[in-house]
Amino acid sequence: MLTVNKLLPQGQGLAPVLLKRAATVELDWDVRQKSRFDATDSHGRTLGVFLPRGTVVRGGDVLVAEDGSMIRVQAAPQQVLVITPCADHGSAFDLVRAAYHLGNRHVQIELQPDHLKIEPDHVLADMLRAMHLTVQETQAAFEPEGGAYAAGGHDHGHAHAHTNPAHGEPGHVHGPGCGHDHGHTHDHTHSHQHDTPAASTPAPAAARGKPIGIAIKAAATPHVHGPGCNHDHDDHGHGHKH
Repeated sequence: MLTVNKLLPQGQGLAPVLLKRAATVELDWDVRQKSRFDATDSHGRTLGVFLPRGTVVRGGDVLVAEDGSMIRVQAAPQQVLVITPCADHGSAFDLVRAAYHLGNRHVQIELQPDHLKIEPDHVLADMLRAMHLTVQETQAAFEPEGGAYAAGGHDHGHAHAHTNPAHGEPGHVHGPGCGHDHGHTHDHTHSHQHDTPAASTPAPAAARGKPIGIAIKAAATPHVHGPGCNHDHDDHGHGHKH
């Protein structure tokens, strides 16, 4: 038995010529969602696969054996239900509704732009037909959605996390095509602080040593300008904080 304990998602980093020469192994979804299993590759070798717990193997992944040999995984065709909108009066939104109801039942679903796939279940098939969807049974590869919080393994896309440098905390995660602007963020807030003399105020009657009615200059009180204060800043010095 040849021991396998490493997986390269979609054969990343490998030259196409190496992938073409690699042995192959066909596995259905029931096996590929396990982290430990036995299989036989196209060269007739028995494989003992021991991957980190929680790892999911996808079609196109490459297994690396202890002797350095590589085995390319192919998703084996299996019995599935293909769900499509009704050709007469259906719409793509019907697939959204179907995915919602199936998700509420914790059903594993392969999501495609024009159809869904699930494993055979006559009760679910009847429910979907009652929703005016077309359900057909066929043989096809099955690659259900991995889930946003799936532990271990990998999914079809990739994600990168942003850290909030001000707090040292992880920010939100962006996936491919998230539409966010990933350019650098600059703080352009201007803080202007000026020492402006206050208006002269009459001295209080109890001011000792000063006759009543003589103006006393009050202590200068700083005020702060923020963005949009509508003050004319042409004659003031700016303290810019970027």
